[in-house]
Amino acid sequence: MKRYSKFILVACAFIGVSALLYFVHYTIFHDMHHIFIYMVGDLAFLPVEVFLVVIVIERVLARREKQAIMEKLNMVIGAFFSEVGTHLLRNILTSFGKSNEIASELNIKSNWAHADFKAAMAYVDSIEDKPDSKKLNLDELKTFLVQKRFFLLGLLENPNLLEHESFTDLLWATFHLAEELEARQSLEDLPDSDLQHIIGDVQRVYRCLTVEWLSYTEHLKLHYPYLFSLIVRMNPFQEHISPVVS
Repeated sequence: MKRYSKFILVACAFIGVSALLYFVHYTIFHDMHHIFIYMVGDLAFLPVEVFLVVIVIERVLARREKQAIMEKLNMVIGAFFSEVGTHLLRNILTSFGKSNEIASELNIKSNWAHADFKAAMAYVDSIEDKPDSKKLNLDELKTFLVQKRFFLLGLLENPNLLEHESFTDLLWATFHLAEELEARQSLEDLPDSDLQHIIGDVQRVYRCLTVEWLSYTEHLKLHYPYLFSLIVRMNPFQEHISPVVS
């Protein structure tokens, strides 16, 4: 009851002020008929007013606020790929048996349309190939992720991440992989069961990475073509990477 006591007091105060103003009106004009006409008119319009203010205007403002948050988050996502994501995309790719096929399907071009990004997303969902532990340098991967630990922790502290579930999942998957690798003093001569567990974590990270990367690059193509141009030139799925415009 204490939670609502302040609310109840405010409501009573407003009702009291309204009753007082109606009383003053009646005292001056002695016209109860006029008071009830306007009172009923105001009450009749109240549902429409609630609909316009609470539902329509509030939703428009909430949508604009969410768009502003997503814009800020896309800047965070860009920083993530610059610091961590692009390196992981390039290095883990070489451990797949079908690396050439994956690179071909995800090698974005400057003329890609929404249908091309959608097809690439569908291809990512269909990938059954797993990284080959013999082609994956786990020690190098461990060193890289440990170096980026504080950067990843900084991203996880961003309160706006709740608005972007897929990127949050990517961060958790990456941070978990880093913890798994760091927890082992040595990554040599691991039992096959443990090795397969780590490979499963790598595969999870790579799937989240590719999905988020495709989504992010499509966003850049629609809203920031100059940034998209650099992404195309530095595309981790192409054979020769160069920032030089040719």
